[in-house]
Amino acid sequence: MIFITAKFRILPQHADDWPDIARDFTLATRAEPGCLWFDWSRSVEDPNEYVLVEAFRDGDAGAAHVQSEHFREAQRTLPPHLAETPRIVNFEVPQEDWSELGEMAVDR
Repeated sequence: MIFITAKFRILPQHADDWPDIARDFTLATRAEPGCLWFDWSRSVEDPNEYVLVEAFRDGDAGAAHVQSEHFREAQRTLPPHLAETPRIVNFEVPQEDWSELGEMAVDR
């Protein structure tokens, strides 16, 4: 799978509204057949930073994502709300889902 984590620094005046601003892009991406997950979180240390954790089935699914109309629309509509260019880590990993963190196993 293609595993991506990106940090988005949002302009302070738009930070509280970011989930709504990115909603159409988020929903369209989650609906892609090759999308495994596409999840936003807000930093507990910086209220203007959101972290996006996303995964796609394979390179073809990742390519389809960046070639989609909703991606092109996001390229036009999201940057005006950003304080800087997002930072990204992008890797292909040999698995298809999350693994358990064995060092913190929970026995119930």
